[in-house]
Order: sequence, then structure tokens, then C-alpha cells
Amino acid sequence: MYKRFFKRPMDFILSLLALVVLSPLLIISAILVRIKLGSPVIFKQQRPGLNEKIFTIYKFRTMTDKKDSDGNLLPDGERLTDFGRFLRKTSIDELPELFNILNGDMSIVGPRPLAVSYLPYYSQEERKRHSVRPGLTGLAQVNGRNAITWEEKFFYDIQYVNNVTFYLDFSIITKTIFVVCKRTNIGERGVDALTNFNEHRRRSSE
Repeated sequence: MYKRFFKRPMDFILSLLALVVLSPLLIISAILVRIKLGSPVIFKQQRPGLNEKIFTIYKFRTMTDKKDSDGNLLPDGERLTDFGRFLRKTSIDELPELFNILNGDMSIVGPRPLAVSYLPYYSQEERKRHSVRPGLTGLAQVNGRNAITWEEKFFYDIQYVNNVTFYLDFSIITKTIFVVCKRTNIGERGVDALTNFNEHRRRSSE
């Protein structure tokens, strides 16, 4: 009953309240991103959501647009600045996703939305993660975040899908606050995070 009738209204109310309360932080962050990293301030990317419907996710950008002598973007690790690392470690870069929650594309709690390019590589069981809205935080994020394997991530995602309750959501939100404050297990895309899932699955099948 909670999943069907109460989860979405709760997401809407809490995300709206969070946007109001955190508006000074959002404004200051946007200004600093513009000054330190350039424009556009918001990073947009296509992600699969509920029932694999594609939506546009919003984040604060964390990397510059530095290019090599041939005009190609430098590797992620060379474009990620100290300020960008700070945004990621504090999860401030994720705050614009509150607008995704308000729009109904995401939930406060659910499996994290991954790349569209990963879709062909999921097993039937793994596809169950798309039977609920993706979340700003999730069970995998409070059980190792980026320090766990892909298999562990999907285990936690499916475990959440099969056990959505108010108590579980409340527990995950509470634990997320502690995880963010500790700033641990944060992998940097292109630097020290997991291998992309599509590459991981191809290697596993070789």
C-alpha cells in the first residue's frame, strides 16, 4: 500500500521542502560552478527510469571542458578539479536531482539511475531494478556506495525492489545522511570508480 499510494506523494512533498530549504545552497553552488568550471552549470544526461522510460537527469557539473591539442576532451581524471571532487564527496552535485523527483522521474529512495548504454547487458533479474523509480539514494549507496562490485550493487537494488516499505525508505534516508557526512567510498568516474558495467559484463562473458 505504501509503494502504491504514499511513496510518490511523500517524494513530492519532501523534494519540494528540500528545494525550499536548500535553495541558498543551490544558488551558491550554481554560482561557484559557473565561476570555477564554466557553463553550462547543469550537467544533463539521459538515463533509464521507471519501466526503462528514458528521462534527463540533472546534476551540477564537476568537470571542465579542457581539450588536447587535437580538440578532444581530456580524460575524466584530468578534467575533474579539486572543486569538482568536493562537490562529489559532499554529494552537492546530486542536489539538482530534486527537480527530477519533483517531476516524477525519480524518487528519493530507489536504485540509482545508470547509463542508457547498460540496458542491453542486464539479465532479466537485473532489469527488475527498473520496476520502481530510480532514487537519489538507495540501498546500495548505504552499503558500500562505489566501493562494492556490480554484482553487489544489483543484489541490493533487487533486494530493495522486493521489499519497498516506509520503514526501509526511512532507514535508507537516515543512513544516507551518515554516509554523506563520512564522505567515504566515493569513486571518481574515469579515475578510481568501477569499470563501466557494459565493459564489465563483456569481460565476464569472455
